[in-house]
Amino acid sequence: QVQLVESGGGLVQAGGSLRLSCALSGRTFFTYAVGWFRQAPGKERVFVAGITWNGTSTYYAASVKGRFTMSRDNAKNTVYLQMNSLKPEDTAVYLCAATQTRLQPIPLIASQYQYWGKGTQVTISS
Repeated sequence: QVQLVESGGGLVQAGGSLRLSCALSGRTFFTYAVGWFRQAPGKERVFVAGITWNGTSTYYAASVKGRFTMSRDNAKNTVYLQMNSLKPEDTAVYLCAATQTRLQPIPLIASQYQYWGKGTQVTISS
């Protein structure tokens, strides 16, 4: 069983930055690919960024590419999402998710992830 806990959300002005963290429990953390998704009110959950089990490859949605950077520290069982140049349209609940795979590319669809955190709210004011 894997548990995920997100942190780092908050309210910032447009153009600002936030760094989200996702702490994973479980001894086999290093075997899981991890993705960040976001869900705005009344909208579907969409892929934002993902990272392979060993951190060698990252994937980004077109809407965040060049502004967001995902990384992981397997020694700390934690993944990070650095978000820069934030825009009001980035406002959403951000959730991290894990799936046990070493394949590439990693899944980009929410239904292919088995474990989910509860999410952290990110609000960007204009």
